[in-house]
Amino acid sequence: MSTDATQQEPPVKVAIVPVTAFQQNCSVVRCERTGKGALIDPGGEVDRLLAAVEELDMELEKILLTHAHADHAGATGELVARLGVPVEGPHQGDQFLIDSIVQQSQMFGLAEVEQFSPTRFLVGGDKVQVGELEFDVLHCPGHTPGHVVFFLDAARLAFVGDVLFQGSIGRSDFPRGDHATLIRSIQGVLMPLGDDVTFLPGHGPPSTFGHERKTNPFLVGEA
Repeated sequence: MSTDATQQEPPVKVAIVPVTAFQQNCSVVRCERTGKGALIDPGGEVDRLLAAVEELDMELEKILLTHAHADHAGATGELVARLGVPVEGPHQGDQFLIDSIVQQSQMFGLAEVEQFSPTRFLVGGDKVQVGELEFDVLHCPGHTPGHVVFFLDAARLAFVGDVLFQGSIGRSDFPRGDHATLIRSIQGVLMPLGDDVTFLPGHGPPSTFGHERKTNPFLVGEA
């Protein structure tokens, strides 16, 4: 699946590459003006991801992480070792997950992963630059305490990790997850961005905040 928002300013192209048995959506994001790009949540299958980078004819500038569960961050260490690219995100609240990334991968039957350390932890209100694209960083805890969302206002596009899905929401039964906090993140941080915003979730198809606000059974009737 690919989303082309080149009619927007500044232009961006996004390719979605589902990786691992968890079919986690890694987003390959290219700034059309500069040819520079990023991988958002590279969960595994490094060679497939690098093939997608090559197919988009882009210079991989950095890795962005919404959170540090192994299915989202598992390929980070290998990519850093091979390419030396910086890693931005998640929020420092996910340090305990980064510390356990190797054990996580073993627990969930994923391929062997390498340890990594983010170049830059993020907090809500930060900006992240990819080429000429500027992403707003939104801290959205609940699924994990350090979960962040990357919002590209110029394209009305949000990369939400495992906070929100089409017809569902993220799990809150993992260590340090919290359902009430997750709902507050969705209702208080994401929904105010606008019904027209398209979001790309960590698993499954994209949707819009407006569609989910009206139809998502976990949100309808929530204050």
